[in-house]
Amino acid sequence: MTTIAFGCDHAGYNLKAPILAYLTDAGYEILDFGTYSEESVDYPDFAHPVANAVEGGKASLGILCCGSGNGVAITANKHQGIRAALCWLPELATLARAHNNANILCMPGRFVSGEEAVEMTKAFLATPFDGGRHERRVGKMSC
Repeated sequence: MTTIAFGCDHAGYNLKAPILAYLTDAGYEILDFGTYSEESVDYPDFAHPVANAVEGGKASLGILCCGSGNGVAITANKHQGIRAALCWLPELATLARAHNNANILCMPGRFVSGEEAVEMTKAFLATPFDGGRHERRVGKMSC
């Protein structure tokens, strides 16, 4: 069973229920790092545990949501083994996996609906890394 790490702040909380419902129905194991309400919280408190779980092999992939998606993406990308991609369309989620071998999908809770978030999640999880010419580029990402 594939394990997905999930985290969001209060501004991404509106995407949590539809995403987790889809993941559960599709048979994924979920590591839910919160948040658990719409009470104001700090996105790094949820992005770091998701990134740690993916980087440490406890989860295959991760999903993060905040208001713009930028905060969680920037935070997750501080981790050496993480390639977090900010997406707002399923096509971008597909390209993030296929061309960039992204391992965390970041979405903007203030700009996408739950239905759109589920479609991006489906695209992200269904797309393998293309490798080939993209392997060389991905190899140049780490400092």
